[in-house]
Amino acid sequence: MEFSGKHYLVTLTTSAILATGTVVSLAVPLDACLNARDCGASGSEYSTTAATTKGMKDITVTDPGDFKVGQGVMLSECNPRCSKQTLWGPRHVVVMGRPLGDKAEIRGYDGTQGDWLVLLLDVPEKTNTFRWSEDLSRTWKPAVPITGDWQPLRDKIEVRFNKHDWEKGYTVAFSLRGQLVTVIEKMDGKVVTLRDAPTRTVGSAVLRHCDDVALQTAIDRAVKEKKNLHVPVGRYRLAHGLTVRNAAGITIEGANAVDTVLDISEGEGACITLSKGNDVTLRNFTMVGHSGFAERDQCGYLRTLGSSYFWGFGAKGCNAVTIGSTERVLIENCHGRRMATECFVSGSVSRGTEEKPNPVHCKLTTYLRCSAVDCGRNGFNDVMCGSENTSVLYCRIVDVGGCAWEGASRFVKFVGNYVRNSGTVAMGNLGPANHDETFPKLGAGQHIIADNVFESNVPYGGCAIRAAVGATQVHISNNLFVNFGSSAVEVSGQSDATHYPSANTTISGNIFDMTEIGEKSVARTAVQVSAADTIVCDNQFYVRGTNDSNVTAIKVTEPVINVTVHGNLIRNCGVGIASGRASSTVEKVVDALTFLPGRRTLPLDHLLASQCRGWRLVWIARGKPAGISIIDEVTGAADPGAVQIKLKEPREMKTGDIFEFIPPSANWLFHNNTITDCLQPVILNSYGSASSILRDNIVTRTTAVGIKQAIQVRGNFQLLGNHVTGFDEPDCAALALFEDRFGNVPSNLYRDNVIEKCAVAVSESRKGLWDEKAASENTVLNCGQNCSRRD
Repeated sequence: MEFSGKHYLVTLTTSAILATGTVVSLAVPLDACLNARDCGASGSEYSTTAATTKGMKDITVTDPGDFKVGQGVMLSECNPRCSKQTLWGPRHVVVMGRPLGDKAEIRGYDGTQGDWLVLLLDVPEKTNTFRWSEDLSRTWKPAVPITGDWQPLRDKIEVRFNKHDWEKGYTVAFSLRGQLVTVIEKMDGKVVTLRDAPTRTVGSAVLRHCDDVALQTAIDRAVKEKKNLHVPVGRYRLAHGLTVRNAAGITIEGANAVDTVLDISEGEGACITLSKGNDVTLRNFTMVGHSGFAERDQCGYLRTLGSSYFWGFGAKGCNAVTIGSTERVLIENCHGRRMATECFVSGSVSRGTEEKPNPVHCKLTTYLRCSAVDCGRNGFNDVMCGSENTSVLYCRIVDVGGCAWEGASRFVKFVGNYVRNSGTVAMGNLGPANHDETFPKLGAGQHIIADNVFESNVPYGGCAIRAAVGATQVHISNNLFVNFGSSAVEVSGQSDATHYPSANTTISGNIFDMTEIGEKSVARTAVQVSAADTIVCDNQFYVRGTNDSNVTAIKVTEPVINVTVHGNLIRNCGVGIASGRASSTVEKVVDALTFLPGRRTLPLDHLLASQCRGWRLVWIARGKPAGISIIDEVTGAADPGAVQIKLKEPREMKTGDIFEFIPPSANWLFHNNTITDCLQPVILNSYGSASSILRDNIVTRTTAVGIKQAIQVRGNFQLLGNHVTGFDEPDCAALALFEDRFGNVPSNLYRDNVIEKCAVAVSESRKGLWDEKAASENTVLNCGQNCSRRD
């Protein structure tokens, strides 16, 4: 932009755009900005081949091109070394890789085996053997005994395991590099003198520009001088990431996002890391790494037999931007490609407590008009609960092998984005490592997920949106799901010894087009609810064309409590509304009355010292009830690892025993929904309660065929004021009544329902389910049979 003969850096005021729809530009003269070129950054894509001699700083290049004295360069194949070695484990311990030290050694890498080789050595628990992989666990060489001496891998590479408690299960990662990163000190025709001598003779090494040192110099100078930084058009290759440290206020801006590229495909780390500071803006960059969607299996969780916690990106990682406790951040029009780690990631300490406040933490982070495309892991991520007010706005997330968004943080807005063929928008994920002492009072995982478009399917995570393990106060609204071949939304109440349950969710105003346009339709659910205090309202669910028996519109799973489902329009699905049961297990028996649960489904409040008194606990053996206990109390909810269930009466128990919960009052209300042309419109297949109510719903059939029952009742539910019509195929029942899970007649009410134009008004699996006292003031019109018995 030019005014009065001067060039300007244009800064857009984001708040003005969002609040009013208009663009307010603040023109900053470019001559007031520091230019990265003035600090030696080349931005050149040029490369050439070079002949190197071991121990000699002089190399001979094919064509010197635009290389200059003083510029940073990277030279392939000529500097073989082990650049990183880490130890993961022991098994059953959640810990990232740490320095290997002298516990194991490697030798024999000379560069002929590859310019970048990552080797994994996997020692299974309770063994004295190891297996190894050179493709990040896609394939493994057979296990062999550990001898304590040098043992061959391939092509002269050998490893040695030294004394250590290997039998506890560990995984070792070696990163072997042939790259030399150095500086040009002198040029004489085709002879280039480097600061550092190659350690290997190579006939045709590749010489490329390397701009990380020059760009880091520019950033440091801009921070010190309190100037903004302009990065001209160019491709800036990085061997190591850049860091913005303690900036009081800085804007780092590329000339444009298409032609200003930070390329870390030959390096590791984040293209840009923000470390503390007050206010940072990044704008107009494309950032390119080395591992895309096709490598997602190598970047994610690796199922090693040694360490039980190994992520591929820990052995070979790169990402676009990392934020570490910077107070205010705006990242605008920045685009990540082929990133192995979370493309855009933040990890911040929290605000602290009243007694110990922490003023330096992420208070406001905005990603605006950014994208993550063709990446191995997550698109956007807040790792810790400490970050606050992160907004992902109008971004594009396509072909991402991990989560589209993953957030343990607070007060998040994920709004106006487009997501296709990418993993889950995951809220919560609060475990022992990412929450702190602020959690009991402040909670975490509060999210608004609104006005987004989700297309096609989900390759990772099982559904498009999930609130789980600790997410509270979640609003999912006005999203579009287009040709959706995967499950869409799940709010999960499941937890375990290291995670908190989720609760307090509203799902409203969304349109779920669950039509599969690919070759194969798979079982999927549009909305699945097992988290307490959930409202599902005013949504549309449908399949275009013929019915899809694999699609369930809404499923609610016990022992969730306080669920309201109303005002939804459900059409042409396999199942309209369904209920089900979830089981838990005994992890450890304390005494005849008390045990620790393993996988658990209880809707616990971590602020209550004692809860769930009077709940029934149904023991399950061979898939059927095998006894009932009454809960005296559940304690320890403040610490997931300390949760204990105490029974009123003693019982013989053992680890692994399976059980299900029945709350005294479930408080389920399904009302004013329209369900039409679904193959199984309503399935109430759970324990239920006196406060489990199906009321004022319209359930119809017009063109669907093969329907056996309109409403199935297999538990304690009250059916009031529903209108069921059109189920006139032979033997099709409007209401199909069954015994409950215990083989008993549930104490249900059937009142003020209208059943018309159905082959059978009511069918019973045994006499007495349609009791005249419980079934009164119902209207049956134009039905073939009023009541039939199904043995």
